[in-house]
Amino acid sequence: MQKLSALAFLFIIFVISGYAQTAGSISGTVTFAADKSPLHGASVRIVGSNKTAVADDDGRFSITNLRPGKYTLIVHQEGFADVSRSVIVTAGQDTKADFELTLGGIREQVTVTASGVEQSAFEAIAAVTSVDSNQITARTAVGIGDILDKEPGIAKRSLGPGNSRPVIRGFDGDRVLIATDGVRVGSLGSQSGDHSEPVDIFAAERIEVVKGPATLLYGSNAIGGVVNAISGHDEGSHPGLRGRFSVIGGANGNQAAAGGGLEYGIGSWMFWGNASGQRTGDYSAGGDFGKVVNSFTRSGTGSFGGGYFAGKGFINSTFSYYQNRYGIPLDFHEEEPERRSLTMRRYDFKVNAGFRDLDSFIQGARFTVDFSNYRHRELVDDIVGTTFRNKVYSYRGMFDQKKYGVLTGRFGFEGFRRDYSTIGDETLIRGPVKQDSFSVFGLQEINLERVTLQFGGRIENNRYRPENPSLPARDFTGFSGAAGIRIGLWKDGAFVANYSHAYRAPALEELYNFGPHDGTVSFEIGNPTLRAETSNGIDLSLRQQNRKIKAEANYYYYRMKNYVFLAPTGMDDEESGLPIAEYLQANSRFTGVELNLDYAAADWLNLLTGFDYVNARLANGTPLPRISPMRARFGFDAHYRNLSVRPEFVAVGRQDRVFTNETPTAGYGIFNIGGSYVIPGNQTAHIFSVNAFNLGNRLYYNHVSFIKDIAPEIGRGVKVTYTIRFF
Repeated sequence: MQKLSALAFLFIIFVISGYAQTAGSISGTVTFAADKSPLHGASVRIVGSNKTAVADDDGRFSITNLRPGKYTLIVHQEGFADVSRSVIVTAGQDTKADFELTLGGIREQVTVTASGVEQSAFEAIAAVTSVDSNQITARTAVGIGDILDKEPGIAKRSLGPGNSRPVIRGFDGDRVLIATDGVRVGSLGSQSGDHSEPVDIFAAERIEVVKGPATLLYGSNAIGGVVNAISGHDEGSHPGLRGRFSVIGGANGNQAAAGGGLEYGIGSWMFWGNASGQRTGDYSAGGDFGKVVNSFTRSGTGSFGGGYFAGKGFINSTFSYYQNRYGIPLDFHEEEPERRSLTMRRYDFKVNAGFRDLDSFIQGARFTVDFSNYRHRELVDDIVGTTFRNKVYSYRGMFDQKKYGVLTGRFGFEGFRRDYSTIGDETLIRGPVKQDSFSVFGLQEINLERVTLQFGGRIENNRYRPENPSLPARDFTGFSGAAGIRIGLWKDGAFVANYSHAYRAPALEELYNFGPHDGTVSFEIGNPTLRAETSNGIDLSLRQQNRKIKAEANYYYYRMKNYVFLAPTGMDDEESGLPIAEYLQANSRFTGVELNLDYAAADWLNLLTGFDYVNARLANGTPLPRISPMRARFGFDAHYRNLSVRPEFVAVGRQDRVFTNETPTAGYGIFNIGGSYVIPGNQTAHIFSVNAFNLGNRLYYNHVSFIKDIAPEIGRGVKVTYTIRFF
């Protein structure tokens, strides 16, 4: 018996030592390039897995128990440009990898939205844009549409400062999903041209945009794309205090805004809080137009939360509050225009929990439960006319599979219940409506070094139950699927191709609206018999990224069946005087291109260009309404040490491909110039930014706006921002 025990003990020692000899590790340091100081709390993640390390007070990190092979690391610290690097791990050896992070330069864009796991946007199968917090600060804007308007393929729909929503590849409304940390915000911004999105820009660590059908992970309505504001609070704990604070002042419209946030970590615990506020008066348009009367904005936000992050598990929660009031510009065509405004209030409570780094088929999982309570009131001469309420109870679970050879992936489920109602003069739907949605999804990836394959699917059910017996209940179930391939053509270059089949149930408003709607400047007539909308499309992308050049060219083509759109009839409603528009269906097609180039012509100079074009028509050749015109952007970033100057010229073509009764919009060109100066300190950075826009004071109009003929875009102005970061 003693001999057997001794043999067993020796066998265990042999197995353990054998595994130790076959496993390797990665270690190194993370420092601030400006002064070589350590960046404690920086996260170092292995792409395609849940393995993560956090830099200690000396900036050191270590990731152990790694099988021999090639790994790609992404290093992230809020406020700094992310860095990506590939390393080779050998058996029984420790691979060294030191990183220096900067506040500028060609940036490594990181995304978790595209595939549910953190990866480089360059490596993603989908077309991804990621804007980090430094870029958000430099753009001196507080509306999510204004932040993203500089990106190819993304336009904005707005009513003034702080009230904007992105339009992606010509898609607006319900086809663009707005989310925070992967959860839909639960607002009514998708259904009307006068509704903003309750997203706190000051609390966002980065904003990610997945262009094209992103229905697999986020819902059947995201045919146009997903905009996801990432807070970064769910990534793990870090020791000590970290935070930022910004103030913004603007001359045109007397804009003033301030916001910031703090994080404090002790042991495995993390606590955070954010707050911001904004105030603007009526802005002035270009030329001799003068002020756009009643275009003011007032807003305030706040959030706080905390969480426990153990080695293999975590749980955290966040409560957030958002309130806003803004004016709807007066119609100067009317003799005695009514002064209309909108007050918005939303609060949200979210709980996340999960586990990671398990040695089983399910390597990790993440569960989210969220409750959002949204209300806005539309006022006429300060008297409440209509109240809109929207409560959303949502839940989501996603499981990460253990990597087996070249195969990895994730799958999950998602659902929500929506309670929607309107009361008052503009009661578009008579009686409350409940919507229930449930879906299951999966996404798999095969990595063959130079070639990566990705495929997945989603089955989703949506049910609408109006309380009004005169409105029919509807039930929709459909399948969405996608397959893509990424091929490494040369060093730092790749070709990506995607095929997607997307399914979208009609939106609640498209089915049941009936009444005057000032947000779309029309008397809307919904259609309860609408069929589900489907699309089949291809996305092609050619990419190049290294220290010298970052370039991407995208082409897309979508054929859509039963496309739903709001079509003017040419008649006016007698009581409201608004033009009548009804929701119709027809087959359509969208095609377009996007080009983006960031070229380091010298150590001190980057050339920046962008271009996008979309052509959207019905099958009979009729152009669809409110489609973004062709745009081009030319500029450069001249930098010396900590100073950066960024002039640019934006040229927008005339949009004369218009729908019946829609008016053309003239093209225009505007000149902007931005600049920033960074003063690094001991674990701090002071950032001063200036953004002067429309320097020629050009009078121009935004074609995608429902009220373009009433409210031109903002004229000449300047914004100044000061930001302090401590880490």
